[in-house]
Amino acid sequence: MLYREAGDFKTTYRDDGQTFPIRLDRWGYYVTLAVAFGIIPFVINDYWASAVFVPFLIYAIAALGLNILTGYAGQVSLGTGGFMAVGAYAVYKLMTAFPDISIVIHILLAGGITAMVGVLFGLPSLRIKGFYLAVATLAAQFFLVWLFNKVPWFYNYSASGQITAPERTILGQAVTGPASTASAKYLICLVFVFALAWIARNLTRGTLGRKWMAIRDMDIAAEIIGVNPLTAKLSAFAVSSFFIGIAGALLFAVYLGAAEVGEAFGINKSFLVLFMVIIGGLGSIFGSFAGAAFMVMMPVFLKNVLVGSLGWPTDLAAHIELMIVGALIVMFLIVEPHGLARLWSLTKEKLRLWPFPH
Repeated sequence: MLYREAGDFKTTYRDDGQTFPIRLDRWGYYVTLAVAFGIIPFVINDYWASAVFVPFLIYAIAALGLNILTGYAGQVSLGTGGFMAVGAYAVYKLMTAFPDISIVIHILLAGGITAMVGVLFGLPSLRIKGFYLAVATLAAQFFLVWLFNKVPWFYNYSASGQITAPERTILGQAVTGPASTASAKYLICLVFVFALAWIARNLTRGTLGRKWMAIRDMDIAAEIIGVNPLTAKLSAFAVSSFFIGIAGALLFAVYLGAAEVGEAFGINKSFLVLFMVIIGGLGSIFGSFAGAAFMVMMPVFLKNVLVGSLGWPTDLAAHIELMIVGALIVMFLIVEPHGLARLWSLTKEKLRLWPFPH
């Protein structure tokens, strides 16, 4: 029978606490990794890289970061676009100031810089929460976009105000600039996604993750039992901003190549990542990937079906996309607040019991 635990025995606490306790899940995970690293890089082309795979991987990192802050720590944030802009402009300044250093180091440093900015704007969370914290992070979004627009030093005094990523290579393969290939851009994003998802999974299962969830569920009770709200909330902002900063750096340097802060990192970007987390599922690593996949692939699907096959106007397809997203958000918030991740979990539970009634 499919998806059964019969014969899958655990003899140690370590085995019992695995991320994928059922053998079929582990096989699926290993097969997914094998396909992602061993097959897709050799068959991917420019269309699939630019339309699906690269944006999906980058937005998955951003959704992971926001999910850590909002889903696990319970701190509402509407400043994701601004923090992505910090990562993008930080990596741009580092790439132009230190051209001989590997771009991987630049991306990691950009994430660290964004983490420090995130901690700074996370300080109000020590006094306010809920709607008021959302407004505070929204103010951070507008302030950061204004700052990168008005201070010419951030875009190296360019007359257009636009930043452009110089060409950089890893192991002889160009990953930024016009000479970069689809497989190289896909692989660098995939490596970052794999590493950051592994870090996020272990953080959320450990002591720090339990502190975040205690603060989320009831901050006063958490403080009574010894959880320090200062370190718990600020660490959530730091880790979340680190992930989002890396996503912003990859979005600018690897995917877009050139960007203007108002268009690439405006308020729409913050809402896009928030919608990914809501639809995918709050407090779920898998939900971050599911939400990112849905929000990236749905416009591509509608464009190919409605515009390409049926000949509908492009603006009508865009309006239908907004209607679908809005309806799904309302539906998930009312019917299933834990999103696609919970639906997937319920499906697996029914498979384990089938054909017996639940």
